[in-house]
Amino acid sequence: MDLEELGSVGGFFALRTGTPGEGQLPLARLYAGGTAPLTARIDTVASRLGQGPGAPERRVAASIAHLGLAARLWSVALGAAALHGQLPDLDPELLHWDPDRSSPDDLRLTAGRTLPATADSLRETVQYGHLVPLADALRSEVRISPQLLWGNAGSALAGAVRALHAWAGRSGRPEVGERTSALAAELFAHPDLSGTVHGPAMRRRSCCLYYRAPGGGLCGDCVFDRPPGISAQRS
Repeated sequence: MDLEELGSVGGFFALRTGTPGEGQLPLARLYAGGTAPLTARIDTVASRLGQGPGAPERRVAASIAHLGLAARLWSVALGAAALHGQLPDLDPELLHWDPDRSSPDDLRLTAGRTLPATADSLRETVQYGHLVPLADALRSEVRISPQLLWGNAGSALAGAVRALHAWAGRSGRPEVGERTSALAAELFAHPDLSGTVHGPAMRRRSCCLYYRAPGGGLCGDCVFDRPPGISAQRS
């Protein structure tokens, strides 16, 4: 698997391998209840959004943190499957995460095992292996809707699809776009992801709440055409 080529698709697709660096811990530890790294990540995002750690709208930071990690996971997995016909084994025991860093320094895979590049493998690896326990961990820290989190997951997957199609067009690799579309169609057929996005542009049907952050606006795939009234933002 050519990780350099994978990373060339975009920042979310980068993956490093080898011995974990300082601060990188297996995601399995977070999913087992050691949520301190997740709390730290939410605090970091809240600070960047202009919200203190104890701000009432902490769920906004939690949603953005979740969306970012979901995008990383889908991008690495779907990108490898579409480009190289194989999937890195992103077992939570093997995939280490640093909540204080961004791509490409946030994730490190400690073993080079691969899986078949099928929708079933992608679903088991990302959706069941990470997104389900990640949502449970997040909701133990912050009150946030499961529907919103699945909307984030669908939006993150759609973002990876768009990036791969753009890369395939730039690189003259139509087969990558074709594999991406076929895999995405199967993934979006799952009940948890079905209906999270719609139309050729894959516009999401829920909101990640970014518009509620100080100075925030609408994302490119937002369900809204204009920010809703936010007079109750701090309620």
